[in-house]
Amino acid sequence: MATTLLQSDLPGLNLIHRGKVRDVFDLGNDTLLMVATDRLSAFDVVLPDAIPGKGEMLCQISNFWFDKTAHIIANHLTGIDVASVLPAGVDADLYAQRSVVTRKLKPVPVECIARGYIIGSGWKDYQRSGAVSGITLPADLQQAQQLPEPIFTPSTKAAVGDHDENIDFDTAIDLVGREMAEAVRDATLALYTFARDYAAQRGIILADTKFEFGTDAEGHLYVMDEMLTPDSSRWWPADQYQVGSSPPSYDKQFVRDYLETLDWDKTAPGPRLPADVIERTRAKYAEALAKLAWLSLD
Repeated sequence: MATTLLQSDLPGLNLIHRGKVRDVFDLGNDTLLMVATDRLSAFDVVLPDAIPGKGEMLCQISNFWFDKTAHIIANHLTGIDVASVLPAGVDADLYAQRSVVTRKLKPVPVECIARGYIIGSGWKDYQRSGAVSGITLPADLQQAQQLPEPIFTPSTKAAVGDHDENIDFDTAIDLVGREMAEAVRDATLALYTFARDYAAQRGIILADTKFEFGTDAEGHLYVMDEMLTPDSSRWWPADQYQVGSSPPSYDKQFVRDYLETLDWDKTAPGPRLPADVIERTRAKYAEALAKLAWLSLD
């Protein structure tokens, strides 16, 4: 039975960050407790309603992909049991499936996005300029069309309530240095390619995805936060994909589409969601978990 958690409450632990979805606590000894809540953000605004069980599903999908891609790049997981770090009296069942103990890393201050198809903000940029993040693309591409090869399109890391902005690779170099920019670009494209090919065998298209990276005290690079979830990726069923239109997806596009029908300026506070939108969104996350993590060929 899925649990519901809008905001974590762990007395005695040092809360250092409450993000759009995740609450992060400093455990000392260079480790963190990361809790995936059931909060939902859209257009960079946290909505007031929870999606029951969403955090558990996100955490399980991420853990699946961290394991699958460990041969490409190290990740932030420590393997420490979550129950062993929870304060006395806290219901461990509420946190067991939605939490991980991770390495304490220094975040690389860019969002690292790989795009294999032209959709979303990339499609809007392409329509305006024929380019995405300074990369000129072939003329006459249609919406949702596959690109000749995946591209790396970094963006800024916005604070909660602000909007990320697409940047070009030279700007990423200015922010983090050439060596780090090249390292996260190469890791981003390698991870995307692996996940794209893995999912394709299961009838699923990975249109684009976002990764976050961090470094330890020795400068070693790790992939962190979440990985290849419906919140950070666009997953499409291959049998419903058609060039020229936005395909149905396993992500939160359903909520975005609903919000687009409202008279809302995409600034906080976000609107309440009807019960049927909450339930249909929960079902999409459950379908994503089943398709992307449990029903593998291995």
